[in-house]
Amino acid sequence: MNTIVKLALLAGSLTFAFATLTLAQEHPQHQHPPQSAQIVVLDECDPTTFNAVLGPDFCKNVALGGFTTFDDLFAKAAAGTPDPGWDFEPDKLKIKEGTSVSVVDQGGEPHTFTEVAKFGGGFVTGLNAPGEDTVPECATGFSNLAVAKTRILQGSTIQINNLPKGNHRFQCCIHPWMRMQVEVK
Repeated sequence: MNTIVKLALLAGSLTFAFATLTLAQEHPQHQHPPQSAQIVVLDECDPTTFNAVLGPDFCKNVALGGFTTFDDLFAKAAAGTPDPGWDFEPDKLKIKEGTSVSVVDQGGEPHTFTEVAKFGGGFVTGLNAPGEDTVPECATGFSNLAVAKTRILQGSTIQINNLPKGNHRFQCCIHPWMRMQVEVK
């Protein structure tokens, strides 16, 4: 009789253990923390020339050297050689589905991080490459709520969550040579 009781207790314990394991697999309590990635937005605006044209405190660049004047920015873009100091870093990013992406503006002025179907010009026509048309997603500038929501002010961050699997293109609708691709696996 003692043996039967021991076997019954053993069987009950094993059943309980397997049930607990099954529930733990269905509802893990020790899930891995969500993954995250960071994109940095950079520019080299010269506070003196940008603020003279666009208003006080528009450019709040605190970088040491490497300043681009307002006129030089437009001249380089018109020549088809946009300033490489204005960039998203990295240029390409591969992430797993579910990864949260933080976009941090470490430049001196506002930018956008707008998803586009294909790369092209932005809404400031003087900054578009010669012969480059404005992409539909950027066409109406900040009067388009979708573009306004992608604006990043100096020193701020926006979060992008739930990007579906596939390739995603992002560009600045102000400085359209600022482009990057995010591949979600």
